[in-house]
Amino acid sequence: MHLLDTYLPRKDFTDYNDFKENFSLTIPKGFNFAFDIVDKWAQLEPEKAALLYEDDYGTSKQFTFKDIKELSNRAANYFTSIGIKKGDVVMLTLKRRYQFWYIIIALHKIGAIAVPATEMLKAKDYEYRFKAAEVKMIISVGTESVLDEIDAAVENTGMDIIKAHEADNYREGWINIDEMISAFSAYYEKPADYPCDDDKMLMYFTSGTTGNPKIVTHNYTYPLGHIVTAYFWHNCVDNGLHLSVAETGWAKCAWGKLYGQWICGSAVLVYDMERFVPQRLLDVMEKNPITTFCAPPTIFRFLIRSDLSKRDLSHIRDCTTAGEALNSEVYRIWLEKTGLRIREGFGQSESVIIAGTFKWMEPIPGSLGKPNPLFDLKLISDKGEEAKSEEEGQISIILKDGRATGLFIGYYGDEERTKYTFSDDIYYTGDLAYSDDDGYLWYVGRADDVIKTSGYRVGPFEVESALMKHESVLECAVTGVPDEVRGQVIKASIVLNEGFTPSDELKTEIQDFVKHLTAPYKYPRVIEFLTELPKTTSGKVQRYVLRKNQ
Repeated sequence: MHLLDTYLPRKDFTDYNDFKENFSLTIPKGFNFAFDIVDKWAQLEPEKAALLYEDDYGTSKQFTFKDIKELSNRAANYFTSIGIKKGDVVMLTLKRRYQFWYIIIALHKIGAIAVPATEMLKAKDYEYRFKAAEVKMIISVGTESVLDEIDAAVENTGMDIIKAHEADNYREGWINIDEMISAFSAYYEKPADYPCDDDKMLMYFTSGTTGNPKIVTHNYTYPLGHIVTAYFWHNCVDNGLHLSVAETGWAKCAWGKLYGQWICGSAVLVYDMERFVPQRLLDVMEKNPITTFCAPPTIFRFLIRSDLSKRDLSHIRDCTTAGEALNSEVYRIWLEKTGLRIREGFGQSESVIIAGTFKWMEPIPGSLGKPNPLFDLKLISDKGEEAKSEEEGQISIILKDGRATGLFIGYYGDEERTKYTFSDDIYYTGDLAYSDDDGYLWYVGRADDVIKTSGYRVGPFEVESALMKHESVLECAVTGVPDEVRGQVIKASIVLNEGFTPSDELKTEIQDFVKHLTAPYKYPRVIEFLTELPKTTSGKVQRYVLRKNQ
């Protein structure tokens, strides 16, 4: 019996309809991912591969589940020795360092709440996060510039925060986490009151595309929701190797580099890149026996520019993407060069996958796919009714008994926002979409970003998707500009590809191009050319900054 069978009564479905109607998960009482998945694999198959690690400097390491169990036990004993206990908040800004994996498992064992975050934060960002999450300890990469920002933030807040890093360099006031962990026993006694079920396990700061980041809080059943993400969307297999191009500071890491993959028995490949270089990523993909691969559409756009005919990627059996619309031309070229279809998906930091092109479904580039059967998903119109086919509505999840496995439990420290978001036993995602006659979902945009022009409602996503098909456009963002006659007009902020120069002629050409691709009222009446778009540290465009600067 495979470990996955404990939680998934049925794994094989004939098609999406069968999946939707007959899917179920078993949620055992007292579930803790660290003990019930990591330690259980270490017991059943101690030499089973868990993690393969590579960086740009020639470092290569392999970890079995036995290794992860023992290292996490040492870490748990160390944390306990310095007073870190159940309910304490520990921030992890470890980039893609391999230490992240056994440290977060250790925190899950003792019940400390893990807060992954990006190392790209500045002092003011850390200050906000330290105070909002009541951080007790931070474990970071050892880069001097990163440690400088953290030191400044700790000093400015006046908080008593334990500081640790993974580098060999000595830094006053900082602990070398590797040295500390190695000094402790590889045996850890599972507490009688071990953390599980509704205890707080994991928190993420949202990307802040519309203001200050919120703190998404997940409980100990959250990893089980990622069975759908990994098994039915990524199509991870036992003893396979999955690569998701994501940093540990973002929820995409939980989606693609940890929970669902390990439940499925698949190892994860961690490529600790200093910066994204397409040829280096392809080297890693070709060298390692990856079975499943997930990356944002931007990565695929760069990869198809390479000469893939010289690459052997035949070991890859499935590709997935999320984060933005997949351009049909990118889909076509990738399929033509690799023979692999790219299946899209949609979700949030607040959830596991909400909708996806699951493994039985025919991909339609640009579509989110169909609802995850784990959730009772509805599109709710402005009238508060379920939207009809082709009618825009907010993606919403109807809760059963006030909850849904894989969905967050609330915003930490913000009961008012939590109540508003979970109004009337419905979780309102804030994202708009419509459904076609075949049940495929199509993303419109954030509810706050929708543009109302001449009586029409236009989602920035669909205009941006059209703009991205023009050869001159590298990146773009669409916003609404106030207009006395139309209420708002559509504005496109565009970063050009190399070889293209801003001009009035190019503006007209792009406008005409969009008019021929979509309804004429959706074309951008205003176009500005920028050298870069304002973004969050996760790379998401901050449209509210563009609106503020208009």
